[in-house]
Amino acid sequence: MDTSYPASKIFACKQSKQLAESIASKYGVPLGNVITSAYSDGEFQPSFEESIRGARVFIVGSTHPNSDNLMEMLLMLDAAKRSSAKHITAVIPYFGWARQDRKDKPRVPIAAKLIAKMLEAAGATRIITMDLHADQIQGFFEKPVDHLFASTIFLPYLQSLNLDNLTIASPDMGGSKRAYAYSKFLKSDVVICYKQREKANVISHMELIGNVEGKNVVLVDDMVDTAGTLTKAADLMIERGALSVRAICTHPILSGFAYDKIENSKLEELIVTDSIPSKKESSKIKILSCANLFAEVMTNVNSNKSISTNFLM
Repeated sequence: MDTSYPASKIFACKQSKQLAESIASKYGVPLGNVITSAYSDGEFQPSFEESIRGARVFIVGSTHPNSDNLMEMLLMLDAAKRSSAKHITAVIPYFGWARQDRKDKPRVPIAAKLIAKMLEAAGATRIITMDLHADQIQGFFEKPVDHLFASTIFLPYLQSLNLDNLTIASPDMGGSKRAYAYSKFLKSDVVICYKQREKANVISHMELIGNVEGKNVVLVDDMVDTAGTLTKAADLMIERGALSVRAICTHPILSGFAYDKIENSKLEELIVTDSIPSKKESSKIKILSCANLFAEVMTNVNSNKSISTNFLM
């Protein structure tokens, strides 16, 4: 019986090329050659410049807006399918459009389900992603999904800080499960912020559930977009007597005036991964690479080994 594994090839969408290069280096293969041709109206065409017939192809690309990032992933998946790749894995460090994971009012789309169907239709036979906005998005796929947790990256860093009186905080009710998981591992207290929104990205009121006086607080969330919630929560906690406030957010979307809000806030530090390329540098933002995590999981996937050791929680 043939127990050999298909040759592995790793390719990058443009928006994630730097991360893909790091992943390929740690995986032990050169990054594959892709050329993208563009038309004057903005249409573009990616092309694999090497044979991928019979290979296990990993395509690395986060799908955050604008929609070109998602479109490039779809086109590369389709190209790989039509080039007779044996396995086609979409490696999506940040799964964009995931905040629309349910109908929260009449006559709106469930974008996360739509994206899942599009990825499968384009040719993905497996999905590897990290810290989905909602765990149930895995159920939108009919193909296998490896849902990784950035806690394997963040927890060792947090432990290295040796913070006394550590308290884990959730910036909203929806993130309480994540906060409790961190607190269980770190054996710390938990506090939760209750917020009301005027509209998307606009907070009308925030209240704190729990005591932070004399505590070093770490806010935990899956993403940071405008940074309005995080900075408001940090300022509120300092007002309530916290010694320091840090934030851990897996995906640094950082749109609008996010960088200015962070710089001018009471946040001691914002710790993120490189799932989305940073737009500019900030003295308060610490970036931890997720390349090693993805490379290790991709290696185990290719050799049909368990990946359960990559989950701390």
